[in-house]
Amino acid sequence: MRFWKYHGIGNDFILVEDFLGNLLDCAPALAEALCHRNFGIGGDGLVLITQDQGLYTMRIFNPDGTEAEMCGNAIRCVADHLFVQGYAAGETLYIDTLSGVKEISRVGDLYAVDMGEPQFSGADLPSGGAQAVETSRGSLQVYPVSMGNPHGVVFVDDLPAVDFSRLGPVLEKHPMWPAHANIEFVGVQHATALQVKVWERGAGPTLACGTGACAAAVWAARLGLAERQVTVQLPGGHLQIRWEDNNHVWMIGPAVRVFEGYYHNNIS
Repeated sequence: MRFWKYHGIGNDFILVEDFLGNLLDCAPALAEALCHRNFGIGGDGLVLITQDQGLYTMRIFNPDGTEAEMCGNAIRCVADHLFVQGYAAGETLYIDTLSGVKEISRVGDLYAVDMGEPQFSGADLPSGGAQAVETSRGSLQVYPVSMGNPHGVVFVDDLPAVDFSRLGPVLEKHPMWPAHANIEFVGVQHATALQVKVWERGAGPTLACGTGACAAAVWAARLGLAERQVTVQLPGGHLQIRWEDNNHVWMIGPAVRVFEGYYHNNIS
């Protein structure tokens, strides 16, 4: 099985062309095997690129085998792959996801993605808006939003001091979430710059999360902590996030092909 290894500011993925959808049934087991950093290829997710009536579709599976609805860093990697392989022409293409069709445009060496509209209520979010969660370090205010997948945004005064490895999984699996959530810890540097650390649902700590950067930017703007166009600094690099007046959120960032190869183990 041929694969391509990509990353978007350190958020790394294994891309596989599965245009006929033959791998979807075994995708959870395949993701667990391939994403393992000691016994597999290593990655934050397995991305299957399928095709239906001329429209390319991204299906992304976490290292624990669960499927994610959307991933901002992964979709830039898929777009780059489609352009590099000659499957897409021009400067703009559309990729389907479980959270809808996304528009992606090339901007020099970067990719701009229309991430859609943030949702502040829905089946994947807790009812009642912001939630106060009691921890051993005091109360944390968690701001829920969906960017096609559920996020909980937590603003902190001292980001390096956050007990990330303990609070991340506690908040990810908190009972307020119908099916767990991605968690962003956010430090506001100034009106146009945020610093973010992400604990991803099904993956744990990652160097970057595109939908998480959007979630942080949207809530910072909504609370009056930042402007509607910001630079979001993550451990692996930075993304430009812009919340338009039409309510759509745009993300701009890179996609890097690292290597390609063949995986020979059988997964059933």
